[in-house]
Amino acid sequence: MSTSIIDEVIEQLSIMPQHLQWQVLEFTRTLVKVEVQGTTGQQLLRFAGSIPRDELQLMREAIEQGCEQVDIDEW
Repeated sequence: MSTSIIDEVIEQLSIMPQHLQWQVLEFTRTLVKVEVQGTTGQQLLRFAGSIPRDELQLMREAIEQGCEQVDIDEW
């Protein structure tokens, strides 16, 4: 596919009614203002390996025991 995203958007906009074109415009303006939040994976790498393997195994077992079962009478 050689059509760029911008070209595809323009093509789709050209066949939309004007009120929908305005909605797309407002949406794109909102997206431009959105700031990325959170921590990058690169910053989290320093924590890799900080939880001992035996503790990870205990966590895994607790998740499997507590999260993979359905209690039919719960509701």
